[in-house]
Amino acid sequence: MKKTIVKILQFIGFFALGAFIFWLIYKDQDIERIKTVLKNDVNYWWVALSLFIGLLSHISRTLRWGLMIEPIGHKPRFINTFLAVMVGYLMNMAFPRMGEVSRCGVLARYEKISFTKLVGTVVAERLIDLISLLILLAIIILSQFGEMLHFMKSNPEISEKLHAAITSPYLIIGVVVLAVLIFVFRNAFKHTAFFKKIMEVIRNFKEGFISIRNIEKKGWFFFHSAFIWGMYYLMLYVVFFAFDFTSNLNPIAGLTTFVLASFGMVAPVQGGIGAWHFMAKEALSLYGVANENGIIFAFVAHTSMTAMIILIGILSVMVLPFINRRSDVTDEELVPKTVIAK
Repeated sequence: MKKTIVKILQFIGFFALGAFIFWLIYKDQDIERIKTVLKNDVNYWWVALSLFIGLLSHISRTLRWGLMIEPIGHKPRFINTFLAVMVGYLMNMAFPRMGEVSRCGVLARYEKISFTKLVGTVVAERLIDLISLLILLAIIILSQFGEMLHFMKSNPEISEKLHAAITSPYLIIGVVVLAVLIFVFRNAFKHTAFFKKIMEVIRNFKEGFISIRNIEKKGWFFFHSAFIWGMYYLMLYVVFFAFDFTSNLNPIAGLTTFVLASFGMVAPVQGGIGAWHFMAKEALSLYGVANENGIIFAFVAHTSMTAMIILIGILSVMVLPFINRRSDVTDEELVPKTVIAK
C-alpha cells in the first residue's frame, strides 16, 4: 500500500512539474494564432513522414536489443521484443525511467528470459545511447560555437544571469561546505544509501559495457546504434519543412535543435513534457526563429511523437496477450531453442 501511494505521488509530482513548465511556456501566447497556424500553415505530410521515420528507429532499436540478448542464450521473437519496447516507451509517459524496467518485465514474461539479465542488456543499451548523445553534443559545441556566442551577445540578460549564478557567493560557499562535509564524514558517507546507489549505477554501467564485448554481430550492433540516432535526428529535422519559418534552416540547425531538445527528455517529467518544448524553442532561437513560432514547432513535433508512442504502446499492451496465447503454442515453444538444447 505504501509503495502504491509513493508511486501515485511520484506520478502526480512529475506530471505537475511538466505541466507547470508547459504552462509557463504557453501562458502568454496568442491561442487563436496558434490555432490558425495549426489549421492553415502546417504541412502535415512532413509530420506523417516524421512518424514513419520514428517507427523505423523503434524497429532498429528492437533489432539491436535482440542482438544484445543473444549472448545470454536467448533469441526472442521479434514481435514480442518490438511490443515490449513500445510498452516501455508508453510506461515512460507515466513514470520517467519506468519504461526500461517495464519492457524487461514484458519480455521476461512472454519469452521466459531472466529479468535481471535483461536489465543488464538495457543498462548496456543506455550506456551506448548516452555516449552517442554526448558525441553529438560535442559536434554541436564545436560546429556551432560561433552561433552560441552570437546568441549570448544578442541576449546580454542571459549572459548576466549565467555569470551571476556561477559567481554567486552562496554557490561558492555551498560547494566549499559540501566538499568539507564529504571529506570529514567520508567514511560514514560510504555507508549511506545514496553512496551505495551511486556505486550500484557505476557497477551496472561497467557490467553493461563489458557485456557489449560478447555480442557476436558487432557490425550490425554498431550499425543499428548509428541508425537509431540518425532516425531520431531525421524524425525531428523533417518537421522543419512543415513550417515556413523553419524550412530554410540547414541540417546543422536541425541537429542542434535535436541534441538540445533530447536533454529535455532527460528531465524527470513524463515524456519530457514542458522541458522538451523549452529546449527546442531555445535551440531554434539560436537561428533567429521567433519565440512564438518556436513553441508552435515544439508543440507539433512533440505532440505527434507522443501520440504515436501512446497509440502503438496501448495497442502493444492489448496485442501481447493474444499473440502469446495461441492454442498451438506451448510453453516449450516460447522458450528459445538454444535454452532447450542446453
